[in-house]
Amino acid sequence: MYWTEFLTIAVAHLFAVASPGPDFAVVLRQCVTYGTKAGLWTSIGVATGILLHVSYCILGVAFLLSQSPSFFSAMKFLAALYLLYLGFQSIVESLGSAVTEEVMEDNSSVDPRKALVLGFLTNGLNPKATLFFLALFTVVIRQDTPTSVQIAYGIYLSIATFIWFAMMSKILGHAAVRMWFLRSGAWFERVMGVILILLALQIVFYGS
Repeated sequence: MYWTEFLTIAVAHLFAVASPGPDFAVVLRQCVTYGTKAGLWTSIGVATGILLHVSYCILGVAFLLSQSPSFFSAMKFLAALYLLYLGFQSIVESLGSAVTEEVMEDNSSVDPRKALVLGFLTNGLNPKATLFFLALFTVVIRQDTPTSVQIAYGIYLSIATFIWFAMMSKILGHAAVRMWFLRSGAWFERVMGVILILLALQIVFYGS
C-alpha cells in the first residue's frame, strides 16, 4: 500500500546522499587521513544523525522549526561555525605535517567515539538535511501514514546512508587510494580545509 511512497523517498534520498556535501567531505577526510576504520565509524555517526532528523520529523518538531526562522537561522550558523572549525583545524594541522607510509600506519588507529561524534554532528547540524527531511515528511509522506511505517522509512534511510558511506569508506580508505591523495602531503589537508570552509559559507549565504 505504501510502496509508491517508499520508492519516492528512496529515489529522493539516493540523489541527496550521492550529492557532494559536508557528510561526504568529512568522510573523505577521515578515510584518507586515518583509513577505512575511521571512515566506517564516521559513516555510523552520519547514519545516526539521519535518525535524529527522522525523530523530530515524526514528533512534529520539524514543522515548528519551519515556523521559527530565528531558531532555524541559529541552527544554520551553528552548523557553519562547526564546519569552519573543522576547516581551520585541517589547515592548521597541515602546516607541520608530512605524510609518509609510517604516518599512514600510525593513523590506522582511531578513536571510534570521536569519529562517530564527528559524523553525527556533521549530519545532525546540517540545515540542508533538516530541509530535506522536512520536505519528505510534509510533502511526500502523507499525514495518514501510520507512525510505524514512518519509523520504518527512517530506519531504511539511516541504513541506506550507512551503506553508501561505508562503500565510499572502503574505496577511499584503500591503501593505494589513500597514498594517491596523500602524495600531495599537507596540500590535501589544506584543500579539504578550504572545502569545509566553503561549505560553511554556502550554508550561511545559500542555506535558507
